[in-house]
Amino acid sequence: MHLGRSRLQTKQRIGDRVASYKRHRADRNVSYTNARGHKVLISCVDVDYRASGAVGAGLWFRGWQASTIEHQAVQHFSEVADYEPGAFYRRELPCLLGVLALGPRADVIVIDGYVWLADAAPGLGAHLHAAIGGIVVGVAKTKFAGSNAIPVCRGASQSPLFITSAGVEPDVAASWIASMHGPHRIPTLLKQVDTLARDRTDV
Repeated sequence: MHLGRSRLQTKQRIGDRVASYKRHRADRNVSYTNARGHKVLISCVDVDYRASGAVGAGLWFRGWQASTIEHQAVQHFSEVADYEPGAFYRRELPCLLGVLALGPRADVIVIDGYVWLADAAPGLGAHLHAAIGGIVVGVAKTKFAGSNAIPVCRGASQSPLFITSAGVEPDVAASWIASMHGPHRIPTLLKQVDTLARDRTDV
């Protein structure tokens, strides 16, 4: 009974976040269209879980080789769903939507995790894509057994990142991540958004 009520509350929370995201998009579309000659606008988002709630962070930047950002957002979420094996998206998706609503509409969203799991089962990124469309790229640090993720080694590291995507071919998404700024395994701005979410204590 408790699990059913919790799922219903989470579904409502996701629905509210999607509606909020779309309301913000209606206000921001004109200024951030990807007009000819403009570099693609990318947002990378991450969530850090605390003893009480979670902190979500997002960075917005133009072009895959960017080393600096145009915009950032951080938000604390006091209510998050309990962890549920096989349904992680119910926990993290509302936080991602909440952060994305605080910034300009991105042409591509990069998440920490998988878009597709084993046997093409939808992961967090696929649920995000279903909610708001566009292009979603998943960058995972560990291999998910059975996934068709494309491995990408960066810098001198022999430990690959695992790339999945929705809205664009995965080999294209993999080439984007390979080209991102930074000499190390984790691209500069993906490391920065992870640090932003983990280290913020004033939200």
